[in-house]
Parts: sequence; C-alpha cells; structure tokens
Amino acid sequence: MEIKVLGPGCPRCHQTERNVREAVAETGVEANVEKVTDVMKIATYGVLGTPAVVVDGEVKSVGKIPEKKEIKEWLAKPLSSLEGDE
Repeated sequence: MEIKVLGPGCPRCHQTERNVREAVAETGVEANVEKVTDVMKIATYGVLGTPAVVVDGEVKSVGKIPEKKEIKEWLAKPLSSLEGDE
C-alpha cells in the first residue's frame, strides 16, 4: 500500500503525517508512507488544499486533519475487498 501525505510542511501537515503513521503502526498494515512537500507534485493530484492524503493513488482527504479512526477505515478497505476474492 502506498500512502502519500501532501503538504508544504505546516503544523497541520505534520499532524496529518503523524496520524497516518500512527494508524499504520496500530493496524499493522504494510504501507509505504511518503511526505510530499513539492508544490508541483502536490498539484498533480488535483488537490487545491493541504494537508491531503492519497492512498494507492486515490485522494482520501483534502484540507483537513483526518482522525486516526478514519485513516484506519481507509487502511482496512483494501484488506476486506481481498478477503472476498478467496
């Protein structure tokens, strides 16, 4: 799983990154968490506000600090869809 936290480095962006990393650690999901600060790279995702969170190429949150509970739900969805394929 690829997770990108988009933001120039403001306190809200740092808190979002912290929440994402803690949620990943608490769920035990294997994920690569990357902080993207380059404004041009952020623009490629079509987001107009930061912080933003992108999970496997899908923008999940823009302009707010997502709660860890919400992040954990995003992390669980790919797993639950795989379980149905067995």
